[in-house]
Amino acid sequence: MAIIRWDPFREMNALRQEMNRLFDDALVPTSRENGLSFMPAAELEETDEAILLKLEVPGIEAKDLDIQVTAESVAVAGERKSETKTEEKGMTRTEFRYGKFQRVIPLPVRINNQEVKADYKDGILHLTLHKAVEERNKIVKVNLG
Repeated sequence: MAIIRWDPFREMNALRQEMNRLFDDALVPTSRENGLSFMPAAELEETDEAILLKLEVPGIEAKDLDIQVTAESVAVAGERKSETKTEEKGMTRTEFRYGKFQRVIPLPVRINNQEVKADYKDGILHLTLHKAVEERNKIVKVNLG
């Protein structure tokens, strides 16, 4: 019987990896858990006049996207439909993800959801969300005592 030296850091590393896996599974929906296949990546940029939001939704036609905008958030939902392929040798392999997705993005400021501009090109959805008038004119005076 061999003597093995106990390394507590190895056990802590294994515990950390398991916790990361559990949190990843809980936070990122997958098709096998709840029917959602992927979460589109998003970029949010704030200017003086508007919030600029970009969402990466390749392989989805514009007509298949459902975009709902409130004063505080943007919800985008859609479905990537799978292509039916059959191989002659009876084997098909795919790494693409198909199915429904939904993402709700909270906004850092209130917007005027009556003035939303949308553009969809090359799998990237661009939304220009104009800030509400009270947010544009919000200036805070700071007095140094």
